[in-house]
Amino acid sequence: QVQLVESGGGLVQAGGSLRLSCAASGRTNDNYAMGWFRQAPGREREFVAAISWSGVYTDYADSVKGRFTISRENAKNTVYLQVNSLKPEDTAVYYCAARSTAYRSWIYITRADYQYWGQGTQVTVSS
Repeated sequence: QVQLVESGGGLVQAGGSLRLSCAASGRTNDNYAMGWFRQAPGREREFVAAISWSGVYTDYADSVKGRFTISRENAKNTVYLQVNSLKPEDTAVYYCAARSTAYRSWIYITRADYQYWGQGTQVTVSS
């Protein structure tokens, strides 16, 4: 089992930035691909960004490309999401997710791919 804890959310004005963190604990010796998803009120949880276990490969939702950056520090069992140029439509609960994998370079972009989820951190962007 892996436990994921997100932090770094908050209230920010449009155009502002935040750095979200996701710390993993538990069975962290396995290799994990990581992802960020978000869920706005009344909407489905949607893919935001993903990163391979190696950290070399990343992918982003079209709506956040050029504004968000996913990264990871395997030595710290932590993945980050730098969110810049925030818009009111980015308001959501942001969730970290992990999936064990045998492949250093694979990334996963659907909810069903992930085995473990954090509790989420709220990001609210005011206009």
